[in-house]
Amino acid sequence: MLSARAVQTSNTRVNSKQELRQLLKEEADARLFCEGAEKSLAVMRTQQRGAQLELEALQAELKAPFAQGITAAERALLERLVPEVDAQSSELAKQSSARAELEGQRNVLQSELSLGLRMQLEEAQQQLEQATAENPDQAIGSQSRELGRLAKLQEDASERLADVHREVEEKTRDITDLEKQLSDTTQALETETRSVQREMEQLEKCLAQRNLYMQKKSEYTRNIQDLGVLPEEAFANFNRVHLPKLAKKLHKTNDKLKKFGHVNKKAFEQYSVFARQRESIRQRKNELDQSAESIHELIGVLDQRKDEAIERTFKQVSKYFGDVFEKLVPMGRGALVMQRRVDGTDDPSVENYIGVSIRVSFNSKTDEGLRMQQLSGGQKSLVALALIFAIQRCDPAPFYLFDEIDANLDAVYRTSVASMIHELSRTSQFVTTTFRPEMLVHADKFYGVTFENKVSRVSTITQAAAVSFIEEAQP
Repeated sequence: MLSARAVQTSNTRVNSKQELRQLLKEEADARLFCEGAEKSLAVMRTQQRGAQLELEALQAELKAPFAQGITAAERALLERLVPEVDAQSSELAKQSSARAELEGQRNVLQSELSLGLRMQLEEAQQQLEQATAENPDQAIGSQSRELGRLAKLQEDASERLADVHREVEEKTRDITDLEKQLSDTTQALETETRSVQREMEQLEKCLAQRNLYMQKKSEYTRNIQDLGVLPEEAFANFNRVHLPKLAKKLHKTNDKLKKFGHVNKKAFEQYSVFARQRESIRQRKNELDQSAESIHELIGVLDQRKDEAIERTFKQVSKYFGDVFEKLVPMGRGALVMQRRVDGTDDPSVENYIGVSIRVSFNSKTDEGLRMQQLSGGQKSLVALALIFAIQRCDPAPFYLFDEIDANLDAVYRTSVASMIHELSRTSQFVTTTFRPEMLVHADKFYGVTFENKVSRVSTITQAAAVSFIEEAQP
């Protein structure tokens, strides 16, 4: 009985070992299959990247403005192909995400297969060896159940791997179809793009030829304009002549013109250019002549105004000089005399003036008068003051400063000068320095200047103090 059980146990153990070997072999096959699937997925991932790059390049080309110059049919075809490319791109993205999910499931199964089942298999082997050593019958039963469970797990894992493999193959076929469609669409787009480029090149050539013809047209038009107006006989003689006959006549005329090759062919053109330049220069000369005439007129007006101003000013100063001198010297008279160039002419213009002289008489109103060179120092001072007062009446200044102007004057003339200053002080301010009492009679304010201890001092004083100060200073 025991020997039969031992034989059965040994047989069961042999079967378990065979099943274990089979499981190990299946595990190795599954691992090889997973490695192959990983390689396939790597290849598919590389292909996906290439397809994605091509798709981005095509999208960039689609966004570029190259539709100018294409026909309506080509534009419609491009508008139809662009949504197809977008749809295929979205479908490719969906398939890529599905493939990524399948890769995740495969990795989970692979981890379960490599970790869970292997660990369970090792545990089963250890339990089998331990149970065989302790209780052969009970160990064989439990190990049989465990082997059955492991076999079922292995079968489930194999089925799941097979499902994953099928799904990977389906996704691979889908991706292959999408890549084929994308390739076809890309080729169609490239074909249309090349066609558009050829048409653009042809259009550029046509535009270049058009520009060339326009330049020739402008040149011929300019040449016709340079020829001038043709006589009416030319239209009457050659209007009904056939073109071949005209071409033949033109050829003969050109042959005749070749005999005049030594003649400057640009002479007429140069003459036209020089004529236009001459006309432009003539217009410019006329403009400059008009400007010069306007300037001369302005100069004449200004000269006239200048002469009038000189004459007017001289007359005013001369009149005021006579009035002031009669007030300063009641028994005399004075006048300003304009000196003219002695050239035998009676030109009254200002250009003939060379200076102003003064003639005065201190004791008669009928004498011819004396010149400045014939006067004494006091008389010259009085005449100078009369001239200053005359100019002040003509063009008043707000302030005058006189320094001992009465030093060389007689007492009568000092009194007259003081009265004149008092009269003119209504419109102007006068500041005078003096050592004579006549100036103090009509003064409004008095300042005394003393020199003490090498320092000058200025102080306000009264009229009496000023008179006393002057009297003390006189010898």
